[in-house]
Amino acid sequence: MADHVPMAHEAVLKSSCPLPEETPQIKGYDFNQGVDYRALLQSYLNTGFQATNFGRAVQEINNMIENRLEPIKDSDEKALKNEFCQRPVSGCTIFLGYTSNLISSGIRESIRYLVEHNMVDVLVTTAGGIEEDLIKCLAPTYLGDFTLPGRELRSRGINRIGNLLVPNDNYCLFEDWMMPILDQMVLEQKTEGTHWTPSKMIHRLGKEINNPQSVYYWAYKNNIPVFSPAITDGSLGDMMYFHSYKNPGLVLDIVEDIRRMNNHAVFAKRTGMIILGGGLVKHHICNANLMRNGANFSVFVNTGQEFDGSDAGARPDEAVSWGKIQMDSKPVKVFADASLVFPLMVAETFARHAGVLIGEKKED
Repeated sequence: MADHVPMAHEAVLKSSCPLPEETPQIKGYDFNQGVDYRALLQSYLNTGFQATNFGRAVQEINNMIENRLEPIKDSDEKALKNEFCQRPVSGCTIFLGYTSNLISSGIRESIRYLVEHNMVDVLVTTAGGIEEDLIKCLAPTYLGDFTLPGRELRSRGINRIGNLLVPNDNYCLFEDWMMPILDQMVLEQKTEGTHWTPSKMIHRLGKEINNPQSVYYWAYKNNIPVFSPAITDGSLGDMMYFHSYKNPGLVLDIVEDIRRMNNHAVFAKRTGMIILGGGLVKHHICNANLMRNGANFSVFVNTGQEFDGSDAGARPDEAVSWGKIQMDSKPVKVFADASLVFPLMVAETFARHAGVLIGEKKED
């Protein structure tokens, strides 16, 4: 038995090979220095686990912003602009995608801030990501609890989104607001030959809501395109369904939108992707960037796992294999609830550059 002790000792205390000198050391925030939120968030980079991924995501977004601020030569601008890219050309076109639940939540205000101050260039979301913003301009969403029973809520006409509560009357108000707009859209289609697409419809809704609390009001004001290829998959689809029996004939062309969406990537000097959640919004942005052989900068935030082959769960390296992210880039995925981390990301990136970014907007 004694002969085995040296073997056990060697197994437990095996000698290590030295790590490269530049290898970062793990070190968290020391609260003995007081509460400094900037220093706290900066310490995440060397904290480990998802805190480190958060720190890397901040670096990646700041790289997008720095490239976006890079001056463009007149010759480059002429080459990069085309019939569907009407916004001023920058050094990096930033795509922001998000799922509808984030607009239902208070993340709406973080997204609105970015759009209000012209800090992103293209938005992609689901039908719910459009309608929930507009509905909030008509009536509020309330805080509830994840455990509230569905049977009781249904009997009271209350809809639950996680721990958020939306009275069904909100959707009734939305119908009252939407129907005259749909009537006018049909009239303009018939009398003026207006060619409607989902993005043109969203642009119109942003104009009609005329409320500075709305993401899409600011998208309209700043001419930021909003793409929602599954715009019928939500209350907007319900409204169009009911309207088709009252005043049929509205046509939305998704082919024009996919050309416009893809061209924002194809004709960009560089591109950055910030995608909150997965599914349609993630793939729509990534697929557009495939058309240019991949995005230069990428940040994903979601809780999806890759074991089931889901798009949300796929790590950035899978997108590299498809040509949706460039091979020499440094993409980051943060495995986290966006409601926790996205406002902190905005604080450490866009908000820190606000003086320059908003100044750039005013000069335009």
